Amino acid sequence: MENVPSRQESHSEFLRVEHLGIAVHSLEEAEPLYTRLLGVPPYKRETVETEGVVTSFFRVGPNKIELLQSLNPDGPIAKFLAQRGEGFHHVAYAVEDIRASMARLREQGFQLLSEEPRQGADDQWVCFLHPRSAGGMLIELCQHRRHDKQSG
Repeated sequence: MENVPSRQESHSEFLRVEHLGIAVHSLEEAEPLYTRLLGVPPYKRETVETEGVVTSFFRVGPNKIELLQSLNPDGPIAKFLAQRGEGFHHVAYAVEDIRASMARLREQGFQLLSEEPRQGADDQWVCFLHPRSAGGMLIELCQHRRHDKQSG
């Protein structure tokens, strides 16, 4: 029988699934649908210029769903929608130290879509892994941005 490591022996820098991303053509149309589906309204809508999206977040228990609408017709979400239509876009994992996670994954041969973490939605530092290097899945790493006491 194989020796399965105990919880104390095994360790992952991925703390939890942070959210699931869903690409939509229109937040105006998708928000009412997901409100009816999930039974809760979105708690936040946010424009993220650096990623070229407007996001809308829903909280369902401990889980979050992020709807993504493109800000421009040639942005990544618009291209995704043109190729695949609306639906599941990415899975995001919370990490303790995004730079350390990026370095380890780069060393392991994963293709990062940015060399440095970028400001993402919902007060997170983010970095994406290219689906080609991650089994066909777009993976997002997220680290909550820590505000030091001096910056308010």
